[in-house]
Amino acid sequence: MAIHGGCLCDGIRYEIAGTLETALNCHCTMCQRAHGSAFATFALVRNPGDFSWVKGADLVNVYHSSEEGRRGFCRVCGSQLGSVGEDGKLRWLTLGTIAGDPGLRPTANMYVAFKAPWFDIADGLPQFAETPQ
Repeated sequence: MAIHGGCLCDGIRYEIAGTLETALNCHCTMCQRAHGSAFATFALVRNPGDFSWVKGADLVNVYHSSEEGRRGFCRVCGSQLGSVGEDGKLRWLTLGTIAGDPGLRPTANMYVAFKAPWFDIADGLPQFAETPQ
């Protein structure tokens, strides 16, 4: 069963033919600023070959937020889509852009050393100061 999603204005649509894995809540300051919230939730696209843009690939802009970071977003509505690989496909996808149930739940909180001071993490998931080992 395929996973579908897209941006707020519906100009971008994507499909994942396979499954997702390793969903994490990221509390780094870059995610806070990019999403305008306390954290962002991402899941890894298990097989990059399973990902495809169905509509609006030309609307995807990429911001190089760090040496390794390539954040994809819709240039029309600003929806944060996730981490884009050099091949233009999403690798880490923001779960909020998925239509329906993604089939997995976050398993940990990472970069909690940088969490928003006004937010208390109370989900009971493991917490890592930076990246989970």
